[in-house]
Amino acid sequence: MIIEFRCDREQARLWMCRESLHINDQDIPVQIAWITTPGPRPAGLDALFELERIVLRKGKAGGADRLKTIPERPRAGNPDVVVDFTAAARDPNCSARLYLRPRFNGRAGENSALTAILAGDLPVIEIVNECDGTVMDRGHPSAEIAAGLSGGLETVMTRTLSMLPPILSGAPRLVPQLASPASGDAAPNPAPFVVRGVATSIAKEIYRLCCYAPHWHIGWRFAENADVWRTGDLSGPTWNVLSDPGNRFYADPFPVKWQGRTFVFFEDLDHRTGKGIISAIEFDGSGPVGAVLPVLEEPWHLSYPFLIESDGELWMIPESTAHRDVPLYKCIRFPDKWERHSTLLSGLELADVTITQHNGLHYMFGAWRDGTGGYSDTLAIYYAEQLFGPWRPHATNPVLMDRATTRPAGNFVTIDGKLWRPVQDCSTGYGAALGLAEVLELSPTTYKQAVRHLLKPGPLWTGRKLHTLNRCGQLEVIDGSRVQPKTAAILADLRSDDRPPQSDWHSALAKPIARRPF
Repeated sequence: MIIEFRCDREQARLWMCRESLHINDQDIPVQIAWITTPGPRPAGLDALFELERIVLRKGKAGGADRLKTIPERPRAGNPDVVVDFTAAARDPNCSARLYLRPRFNGRAGENSALTAILAGDLPVIEIVNECDGTVMDRGHPSAEIAAGLSGGLETVMTRTLSMLPPILSGAPRLVPQLASPASGDAAPNPAPFVVRGVATSIAKEIYRLCCYAPHWHIGWRFAENADVWRTGDLSGPTWNVLSDPGNRFYADPFPVKWQGRTFVFFEDLDHRTGKGIISAIEFDGSGPVGAVLPVLEEPWHLSYPFLIESDGELWMIPESTAHRDVPLYKCIRFPDKWERHSTLLSGLELADVTITQHNGLHYMFGAWRDGTGGYSDTLAIYYAEQLFGPWRPHATNPVLMDRATTRPAGNFVTIDGKLWRPVQDCSTGYGAALGLAEVLELSPTTYKQAVRHLLKPGPLWTGRKLHTLNRCGQLEVIDGSRVQPKTAAILADLRSDDRPPQSDWHSALAKPIARRPF
């Protein structure tokens, strides 16, 4: 197979340097045909991207950076597949059997992607077969790590590239129905957008000097028959908040009753190090009792402690994307001693792994990432006959790209014979809301779901986000975020430092701050 990218010479960018696509376990080389297309370009775009590179990315290169030298690769011959990233008309002399055109909110070319981003959101991406007009796939990427206009463009284009291998593999595609926002005819002046973005980024950095961000906290209640799955909202008994020390946050709660005792396991992150471990606290019929216990720590970050019972044993699959694997831990002594038993999958980033059993098979769901783009917009599914594997990829992986309905948010539940799963809605930011999705079809070759309810923070659950939902017996748990000032930590630093307070703040402002969801 010969694959050719058609790219605009006047908009040559770093993301275009992809030398191959990984298709059906093979790296297929990509050749590039550089063309020049007519039409206006946004004024001063390169200078604005350079400003974002310096201020937002601390000088690091990005996929939207302009190529200083356009690579001229030797052509392998006439292409079998053309992927045309321009807005130019299709070459009438092209004999490729497959001619794909990415569209952004229904229109082709980089300017269309920029128009959508400048309008305030990332576009819906469609890959269209221009031979017959068929939409081969459709997706809506998340902007959780997209810094500024250049970061938004990089996210859109890298996610476009990640949509190509599944299409070219010949596997069946389940094309989601996603509504595209309306786009204007021309991109507005990007300068005000970039200036506002830089100012907002600086304001966020100052905010992080004053407050821990994000700061997640866990809510709990005894729901009886008024739980979220029955009501479709957050009504019912009042939610209580599990107290935390302030310089640590608690998130991703998973309750379990084991050996006659009920514990809630959760991510326990120290803001001072940015690294999470798994901790737990016991609950009785009145609420939490005793102290928080650390139960699992690794040299890398851990979160989302998914728990599952199998063969009379209790197992945990904590998120371990920093280690690029899906580990399985066995409970040796409940609740505080766990040993790594095996690795279910390796060499991939699969976040918030959640397993359910359906029609005699185990199915593993997770938010998949190929090293680029957002962390919450692409769903991958694996299946196995038993928990220990071997785990095989779903025929349509990645199954879905949709920031509003992809990332797992807790355990599957079965209600009146129907399978449901909670999903994170990241349309307006990471973990912003929580959807309740009914699973309509699930097999090794098919998957369909429909979100029936959407839960957002409000009077019934104060805070800025809503992230995870789980239940064990009458105990129901969720989590969200709140503003957490650093007052105590700042005062302690000032008391222990001989330098004037102004010097402390100047030093803090001079330090680069790691990028993380706000």
